[in-house]
Amino acid sequence: MTFEPEQLGQSKTDLAATLRQLRKRAGLSQVRLARRCNMSQTKVSNIESGKVTPNLVDVELILRALEAPAQLVSEITALARIANTEWRDDRSSLRRGLDKRQNELAGLEKSSTDLRYFLPTMITGLLATPEYVRASIADAPGDRTKTVAKKLERQAVLYDRSKQFRFVLTEQAVRWPLVPPDVLAVQIDHLASLTHLPNVHIGVIPIGHDVKPGPLSVFTVYGDSMATVETPTGVLIFKDHRDISAYLDEFAAHEAHAVFGEQAREKLADWASSCRS
Repeated sequence: MTFEPEQLGQSKTDLAATLRQLRKRAGLSQVRLARRCNMSQTKVSNIESGKVTPNLVDVELILRALEAPAQLVSEITALARIANTEWRDDRSSLRRGLDKRQNELAGLEKSSTDLRYFLPTMITGLLATPEYVRASIADAPGDRTKTVAKKLERQAVLYDRSKQFRFVLTEQAVRWPLVPPDVLAVQIDHLASLTHLPNVHIGVIPIGHDVKPGPLSVFTVYGDSMATVETPTGVLIFKDHRDISAYLDEFAAHEAHAVFGEQAREKLADWASSCRS
């Protein structure tokens, strides 16, 4: 699923205006509509003014209360789905500072208990050694010291037994030569050691396994509340339950091709050994 950034911003305005027009066309006041939807008049007002972006459940409640025809319901729920998608471009992240982005990620990791990561291109910061972290942001502008420190600080969350982490990496991601072979061997050994944590499940998809056709994107699913997808120019943030479910299904499809536990450790040991030879 792809969107233009301008489309995402305009969709929020369009959704608010459309819901307001539909209410007026139905001859209902905000108070009467609020009663029918079992929500406050303030919430209805905030939705119609664009101060609050309604989720899909709120939109469906409003459309049902307004007795909207099926075709219109389909169109407006599609608009609501887009409105509940955010875009963060890489340039903005760089301007704000990559260390600030680390704070946002740490907040998401703190508030979630079940996290899934699909990594087809390289190793994520949560699983990276200091040398790998430094190499991964070597081309970023400005002082990178804070970013490195915050990336490494975030790794403490892996030891929180109240959380469950599932990582699926392709062999290409594990063996991507971002660092010299001897340093990469240490990184792969580190991955193997993390597989022993009871709440951290690391699977690898060896080259040669059948995989789902189509482009592969890095994505993370935070419980059932959010999915983030990395693109070459930024990050898409999905909050609609159907989009989140779609990425949960995609993760399950990739996970089915991965090996875990002792099998994963054997693969990782082989790949680390090949780096040293």
